Amino acid sequence: MRISKSTTLISHSCRSVEYYLPRMRVESYGTGTQVRLPGKSAMEPRIFKFGTPYSEMYRSLAATPEDEAFFLHNGVLQLCKRGSAVKRWQDTPTKDVQKHDIVIAFEERIYDAVVDDLQTREPTEDFRAIHVICLDTKDNPHEAELQGRVALELCWILEQAEDLDLEAPELVEQFQEEQMSHTQIKVLHQICYL
Repeated sequence: MRISKSTTLISHSCRSVEYYLPRMRVESYGTGTQVRLPGKSAMEPRIFKFGTPYSEMYRSLAATPEDEAFFLHNGVLQLCKRGSAVKRWQDTPTKDVQKHDIVIAFEERIYDAVVDDLQTREPTEDFRAIHVICLDTKDNPHEAELQGRVALELCWILEQAEDLDLEAPELVEQFQEEQMSHTQIKVLHQICYL
């Protein structure tokens, strides 16, 4: 079964980029009103409008040798490079998320926001299931790589389902039990209908 996946992020994150594959249809969306990247302090994030190309973000972050050294050291420039390798910019918030079969959030509060958003929307003519899954992930390159592989593995498992709506709850539960044996991961799953 060919399924469509979406990842949902908080503004911008390295979390979703790690599991893109050309044979899977994947889109990622931000939440909030803009892209926020770590700055020189927690109180000084680097902020960009949705739709700003990653290459432009990179140039802005590397505008001076001092900035370039700082943002190389904290991994933000590498994040921009990875992002630009799979798409031009961070997509706008989750307005088109209903066109996907599966939505993966990498933070529990984002998962909650997506579920709330989907449950308050007017039903579509198709009235079909959307599987919202949370793979809670720390926002750093190491965890992104690990959880990216976990997300990819889960997507491949779900891709094999003959009837995704019927099989997904059990497949997700089995997947979590298997993952817990070698990595502590909290997997949440909610079916929403639109």
